[in-house]
Amino acid sequence: MSERVLFLTGHLALPRLERMLASFGEEARDWRVHDIGVKVAALMTQEIILRRLPRPLEAERVILPGRCRADLRALSQAFGAPFERGPEEIADLPGFLGKRGGKADLTRFDMRIFAEIVDASIMSVDQVVARAQALKDVGADVIDLGCLPDTPFPHMEETIAALKRQGFEVSLDSARRDELERGARAGADHLLSLDEHTLGVLPDHSPLVPILVPNPHGDLDSLQRAARLAESRGIAYILDPILDPIHFGLAASIERYVETRRREPAAEIMMGTGNLTELTDADSSGVTAMLLGLCSELDIRHLLTVQVSPHTRRTVQEHDAARRMLHAARADRALPKGYSDALLQIHDKRPYAATPDEIAELARELRDENFRIEVAADGIHIYARDFHRVARDAMSLFPELGVEKDGAHAFYLASELTKAEIAFRLGKRYRQDEPLDFGCAIDSTQEDETRLREAGHTLRKARNE
Repeated sequence: MSERVLFLTGHLALPRLERMLASFGEEARDWRVHDIGVKVAALMTQEIILRRLPRPLEAERVILPGRCRADLRALSQAFGAPFERGPEEIADLPGFLGKRGGKADLTRFDMRIFAEIVDASIMSVDQVVARAQALKDVGADVIDLGCLPDTPFPHMEETIAALKRQGFEVSLDSARRDELERGARAGADHLLSLDEHTLGVLPDHSPLVPILVPNPHGDLDSLQRAARLAESRGIAYILDPILDPIHFGLAASIERYVETRRREPAAEIMMGTGNLTELTDADSSGVTAMLLGLCSELDIRHLLTVQVSPHTRRTVQEHDAARRMLHAARADRALPKGYSDALLQIHDKRPYAATPDEIAELARELRDENFRIEVAADGIHIYARDFHRVARDAMSLFPELGVEKDGAHAFYLASELTKAEIAFRLGKRYRQDEPLDFGCAIDSTQEDETRLREAGHTLRKARNE
């Protein structure tokens, strides 16, 4: 016997939901749908459910529409069965049910992010601390202080001390031996990038963990010699074969990482991703996903990131999202699909919540004059009672909306239709009164979503009155 599941919905969504569940065939033989008696499922409230849902339930769990904000715990206690919130769109229900409503655990990761402040030497101590806090807030684990060539860093010690007082782990990146020695004495946790010739800046049994690099560049034998030297002196280390940019040795450098892991199966390894994210004119989220996928396969657990170019201003967030997604997928021995949409910044996997025919059916059933806006494969749909128009260009719709003398409503519709056109052209999921989801490319707050929903609700209420 299959699990007995009860789906609550409203009048307009009922036919689509029934068709969707019927498509599951024998798997859905014990699933039922109950129309709670409201037109739009999002208007379902806890009080309505308590009053209108018959008892006993005869269900092992109850799934509410995603936009229903009722208290799940209170409902579960009242009816003696678990209530859970499903997806916001019926189109997403198959994926939701495939995971039995569970979300991937994205709290775990095993890669550390070193976030470099490349111009630390020309910043004040307070500026460095503020930048470090901002980087930590979005996922950085270690703050890397960059030293610029031929630029003095007289306040290095003061900067490191200030960061350590605030609880930061600190690394120092310099090509000058004297600066490396100063950084070690000042209490840095890591030094980038030492080799077999410069490892002498550290005393035996130093608690500082250096990042070792080949010297000359690409010479893995020299990298291994540096590792053996560190071991003989009681110094822990991280190996960095160094990733090269495209057309300047990328393929060979990837081979070095693979070979390093083959030679040193238990070693800690670092990859500096900035040579690709910074030096390639491409959205950095996809580049990051590919590089961290390589790191996941090779058990590379230290990532050096840089975000200097404007197109990489979300690099740390992208690395943080990627390391969490890949950890979850690797734990499941699965492809990194269906775990997180944080890196799907430009295009969505399922951009349309409804087909043109389904929207047309909803439009025919609508009995109020409030405009609904949706996006489907054929364009932007706007509909109300006895009105339904479709266009690919939002501006072409305005002459037919009749809002010339209603400034507030015209402003609202202009905002929503512009957003709908952006979604249509990019292939993003559009939801009326909610911001577009660009993953970790932008900050999205609950306050933003609440503000948009309230604006739409206020205008619809005023129009009804």
